Amino acid sequence: MLHAIREQYPEAKISFIGRTYTKPVIEINKNINRFINWDDVADKTKKEQAEFLKAQEIDALIFAFPDKTVVKAAFWANIKFRIATFGRMHTLLYCNKKVIFSRKNSNLHESQLNFNLLAPLGIDKIPSLEKIKTYYDLDAPKAKLPQEISDILAKSSKNIILHPKSQGSAVEWSEDNFLQLAKMLAAKGYTVWFTGTEKEGKLVPKLAQIKAENIIPLFGQMSLQEFIRFISQTDGLVAASTGPLHIAAAMGKIAVGLFSPRRPIHPGRWQPVGENATVLVSAQLCEGCKKGGECTCMQNITPEQVLEAVLCFNE
Repeated sequence: MLHAIREQYPEAKISFIGRTYTKPVIEINKNINRFINWDDVADKTKKEQAEFLKAQEIDALIFAFPDKTVVKAAFWANIKFRIATFGRMHTLLYCNKKVIFSRKNSNLHESQLNFNLLAPLGIDKIPSLEKIKTYYDLDAPKAKLPQEISDILAKSSKNIILHPKSQGSAVEWSEDNFLQLAKMLAAKGYTVWFTGTEKEGKLVPKLAQIKAENIIPLFGQMSLQEFIRFISQTDGLVAASTGPLHIAAAMGKIAVGLFSPRRPIHPGRWQPVGENATVLVSAQLCEGCKKGGECTCMQNITPEQVLEAVLCFNE
């Protein structure tokens, strides 16, 4: 979306309204001129929130995620164009440019669906996924890595990240599968890095406490800024459908996504989009998935399949 807006309006000042935790991802995009931190006013009165937005001198606000509080604040700030989807009561009441489309019933990727929101700005073409691969416009991450990590990266010619958890955003592959994959990759000459938050590390103790040659657990040891820099210094990443997978894909790194075939969490909607991105998905929907319950589809993906997916990029 940002690339398309910049292409249509090259002189525009593009801002991104987000929470503090999103800032490290936003600040590496060349098309964004300013980050507006909603956490600065999240606990303020409605009047103060509206005044805060009014002071930003925004002409058009696109709600990719129409948070009710921000939508109302934009209305009371009298922002000229307030663009959102048609289907929520607060967008019906407080947005004046409403776009009708269905995410649930669409066969488009999430990144393509969001282009519908640009129609009120005169941008009415939805690009192919192949085209979107060229739209990222990222700057090199500037964060400095801990020296110990930098030293190991410099000594290893092949580095791969295994990111086993997703903070609940996806159906996940098992800890034992990740452990087996790590050993197989290490045997092929890779230095394998397990990443995630400290809390996530406690959920996968076999991975967090592993002591094996060329397999390094890093749970809770990096900030998001450092992690983004770390991804940029490795060959790639294996994960379920989660943020780091999409960051790796956007950077042109190997990005192997592990997916359930269940709609709407299937790869057709959420696959990583990048020059070196691929997905593995179970051929059949399990009974748990059919009923919207616990999924065993993911466990049908074998470590051998994932190993082959990683290795094919280095052939």
